[in-house]
Amino acid sequence: MSQQLQFSFTLSSFSRLLQVENFRKSLYHEADNLFSSLIPSKIVQLDALLRDDAMSITDMSSLKAPLDIPIPDPPSPEEEEMETDKNEDEDKKKKKAPKCGFIKGNEKIMMLLDRVKPEIVALRETIIVVSCWIQYLIPKIEDGNDFGVAIQEKILERITAVKTKVDGFQTNINKYFSERGDAVGKASKETHVMDYRSLVHDKDEAIYSEIRVIVLDIRGFYAELYDIISKNLEKVTNPKGEEKPSMY
Repeated sequence: MSQQLQFSFTLSSFSRLLQVENFRKSLYHEADNLFSSLIPSKIVQLDALLRDDAMSITDMSSLKAPLDIPIPDPPSPEEEEMETDKNEDEDKKKKKAPKCGFIKGNEKIMMLLDRVKPEIVALRETIIVVSCWIQYLIPKIEDGNDFGVAIQEKILERITAVKTKVDGFQTNINKYFSERGDAVGKASKETHVMDYRSLVHDKDEAIYSEIRVIVLDIRGFYAELYDIISKNLEKVTNPKGEEKPSMY
């Protein structure tokens, strides 16, 4: 019985090892496809996006989205006197009805974000694949020529730094929606305060500039990744200088 269990365990272990090996080969193939096809295509695609009319707006006033919030007439002297005579305690208990209906977001900004957010996701996935690929290529720790390993580690450090910055892209987008929503809420509540309306437009202008910077960064990160791997491909794939590169 124990021999049967041992035999079963051996087969199970072999099966798992085979699955891991298949994953490794698939990962190497995916990395090869990234640097031979996908990353160069992404650089060209993002370069074209930056030249698109929607990404090249110079007149920021054209970004303004209509705010369907009525502007109240100034109160008459009689109304001001009546307001002064109101009981403050009762006034606090009263809940005012909304002063406006449904307010849309900035459609121009939304269209740009719909194009840019998938690019953020794609870069994050690329970073994960490349990082995992290099980790697999790092040889067993032992005495000897470790110059190639040092290069691998330097590249991984840079990739980690890039990943941290890319993670911040989505945070900035979320912050835009939160802060713009607050500004719209204040503008709809305090309809007589024009500064809140200006604040909404300022948020749109700021995120537009941020979106362009995000695309510039993504293109730059792809170009940097392609360049650093191309220049150090031999050391990355064959860090010990063996006859057969460990990539194969």
